[in-house]
Amino acid sequence: MAGSSKKAIYAALVGNSLIAVTKFAAASYTGSAAMMSEGIHSLVDTGNQVLLLYGIKRSNRPASAEFPFGHGKEIYFWCFVVAMLIFALGGMISMYKGWQHLGHPAAIESISINYVVLGLALVFEAIALWVAVKEFNRSRGSVGIREAITGGKDPTLFVVVFEDTAALLGLLLALLGLVLYQVTGNPVFDALASISIGVVLVLTAILLAVESKNLLIGESAEPQIVAAIQEMLGGDDRIVGVNEVATLHMGPDFIVVTVSADFVDAITSEQLERAVTELNARIKGVDTRIERVFIEAERREDHHPQA
Repeated sequence: MAGSSKKAIYAALVGNSLIAVTKFAAASYTGSAAMMSEGIHSLVDTGNQVLLLYGIKRSNRPASAEFPFGHGKEIYFWCFVVAMLIFALGGMISMYKGWQHLGHPAAIESISINYVVLGLALVFEAIALWVAVKEFNRSRGSVGIREAITGGKDPTLFVVVFEDTAALLGLLLALLGLVLYQVTGNPVFDALASISIGVVLVLTAILLAVESKNLLIGESAEPQIVAAIQEMLGGDDRIVGVNEVATLHMGPDFIVVTVSADFVDAITSEQLERAVTELNARIKGVDTRIERVFIEAERREDHHPQA
């Protein structure tokens, strides 16, 4: 999964780096507020891709005495940071620049340059989005898009998809603002395009922040994994009943499973030890991402689940 993420991130990084340079050059030459907002947007996206790559590298560090479950959750932290940067540096600054131009409208020079830059940017962003969507679809398989986003455990792919989608919408808004300015001669439309780009970025940041926050706090594994574990345990003759199966994602590819089970009273300590060893291996066989399993022998009446 990390390979798919990196491919999409590298594609977006190259595209946004090239686009940011051309947008800032065009904005400086023509004075377009919308183009300046788009330049800020691409610059923020470029920095975000660097942070995502850094987060992937940090999350792959091995477990240690200080971090016995590894560093997988770091990728969730850096995705949350990316969302905050999109909100603060992308969305709020774009809205501020648009507000400034509303109060002090200025004519746009050499508007044709903006059209050329926006046209090239649309091509680059469309290619980056195509790569991101392709990798996202490959990762989600037969799972629906909404379910893959809300239930997915690797946020890097949908972060890039969200970023690239917002970038395309921003470019279309900037293009619309320029067209309306050229038709009417009113620079207010350029300023409104800048504000609209900021709104798109803020909404994108909020969506990313919510998804990243849930993963950072600690989401369980997919319901079908929990159900498969419960079914497997329920079919074991050594178990009277399964009190609870709790799971936690410590990273996109690291699941911790804790089980509370009521074993038959006649089982000896040696048999219990053998049963736990066997069940541990069988639970790990349910999904390749299950790395750690903890099984607690507990009578049903003594179990108090955390609700």
